[in-house]
Amino acid sequence: MTAKNNGAQMALSWAAALWYLMAALGQMAFLLFILLFYYPSALSGNFAAWDKKPNIEGFTAGDTAGNMMFALHVLAAAVMTAGGMLQLLPALRQKWPKVHRWNGRLFIVTALSLAFGGLWLVWGRGSYLNLTGAIGISLNALLIISFAFMAWQTATKKKFADHRLWAMRLFIVANAVWFMRLGYMIWGVGTGGIGIGDAMDGPYDYFLAFGNSLVPLAIMETYLRVKAGKSDRARYLMAAGLFLCALLTVGGSGAAWMVMWGPYI
Repeated sequence: MTAKNNGAQMALSWAAALWYLMAALGQMAFLLFILLFYYPSALSGNFAAWDKKPNIEGFTAGDTAGNMMFALHVLAAAVMTAGGMLQLLPALRQKWPKVHRWNGRLFIVTALSLAFGGLWLVWGRGSYLNLTGAIGISLNALLIISFAFMAWQTATKKKFADHRLWAMRLFIVANAVWFMRLGYMIWGVGTGGIGIGDAMDGPYDYFLAFGNSLVPLAIMETYLRVKAGKSDRARYLMAAGLFLCALLTVGGSGAAWMVMWGPYI
C-alpha cells in the first residue's frame, strides 16, 4: 500500500471513528432521557406520566395489556441502546470476546423484542398517527428481524467477517427511532420545518417514515464498499461525507436534547 493509499484509508478510518464518537454521545443523551423519563414511571406503575410527551400514545386508560407492552418496549429500548454502543467497540471484541458474545446475544434479543413489540403496538393496539408511518415502522421491524437472523446465523457458522457486516446493519436499523429524532431536528433547524405536518402527515414526515432506516443504511453500505474499493478519491469523499454526518449527528442530538428530551425530565 502506498503512502497515498495510507492517507486515504487513514482519513476514512478517522472520519468513521469521529462519527461513532458523535453517535455514542447522541445515544447516551437518548439513553439518559429513557432512563429518567420512562423508567421511574414504568417501574412505579405511573403509566399516565407518559402522556407528558406529545405525539406518542403511551398510556391508554383501561388498556392494561397495551400499557404493559409499551412499558416493556421502552425498558428494552434502553438495554438495546446501551448494548449497541458497546458492541461496536473493537476493544470489547478483541479483549473480552465472551462479553462481546453475550452482549451481542442480548442486543439481538432486545432488538427482536422491540421489532415484534412495535408491530403489535402498531397493528394490535393501533399506536400510529397515519398509515404511511405505520408501514414505515413495519418495514423497520422486518429489517430488524431479517438482519438479526443473518447476524445470528453467520455467527453460529463462524463466518465472522460476514457476521460483523450483518451486525452493523442490525445496529443501524435497530436505531431507526433515534435516527428519526435526529432527522426531525436537523430538518427543523435547517428549514424551519418545511414539509412537517401537524399529525406527521407532511411530505417530509412520509419521507422520514422510511428514511430513518434506509438513509443511514445506504450511507453505511456506501462506506463499506468505498472502504473495500481501490479509489482513493472515493475514500476522501466518503471521509468528508462522514465528517459532515458526524457534525449533523452531534448537532441533531443536541437539538433533540433541548427540544424533545431535556424539557420532559
